[in-house]
Amino acid sequence: MRPLAFRQLLRAALCSAAVAAALAANSASAGTLLYANDFEAPTGFVDTTTRDVSQQNVNSLYGQPGFQFQQLFTVETLEINGGTAFGTGYSDPQSTGGNYALGMLSSVQDDRASLTFDVGSFSFLNVAMDISAIDLDGVGGPFGVAQPIFRISLYDSPGGAFNISSPGTLLAQVDLAGSGTASASVFSWTSVVAALDASASQDGNVSIVFDLIQSGYASFDNLRVVASDTPGDVPEPALTALLGVGLVALGATRRRRTKP
Repeated sequence: MRPLAFRQLLRAALCSAAVAAALAANSASAGTLLYANDFEAPTGFVDTTTRDVSQQNVNSLYGQPGFQFQQLFTVETLEINGGTAFGTGYSDPQSTGGNYALGMLSSVQDDRASLTFDVGSFSFLNVAMDISAIDLDGVGGPFGVAQPIFRISLYDSPGGAFNISSPGTLLAQVDLAGSGTASASVFSWTSVVAALDASASQDGNVSIVFDLIQSGYASFDNLRVVASDTPGDVPEPALTALLGVGLVALGATRRRRTKP
């Protein structure tokens, strides 16, 4: 056999083995991946400030059929490699954020964003993401940076109806803290996971709300949402990438719960 042909066969065999291992790991997991977004594909992104930030409505950039963002005040999209913020552009030494990430204020305005999901009869909605303190150059900023803390709240949304201004019944709430060094222009990412108990929802339809409660400004990226009976059960990012998932909407596969 010629060396080139052997290498091609070896590469194919290794790829097949990796995919098989990933599928086996995924099937062994109790969870179902509902949604994943690395925010690398905004639709019609425009740097509205010439400071590597857009104040376009987040749903106009990232909304998809069945997955519509709601927001309060401004939820910005940061262009990590734009090269103009603070005169030098943002820096991402961990290479975690890619080209874009979402950002929000804590107290000057209480920025919030939400998404709605059907968890079926699963008991938990697990939310994984990367978070970092960061700041804005312009559009009212800088706002100051500190250890970032995001509050993730889970609300009951019977029939899939939700209004972020009047969210309704709170089911669960978790605060997620970053551990990186705070800097205005340098991202320092921490991977965090929230396990939210959805067992008291009426029909499996629930909404998560993202709210920054500490650090003047901060960012989140690489969002993954999993319905599971195991708290904190989230597939590794490598598995998601291997299976070809950039933005997914798989839906819970188990029968939806109904309550009188």
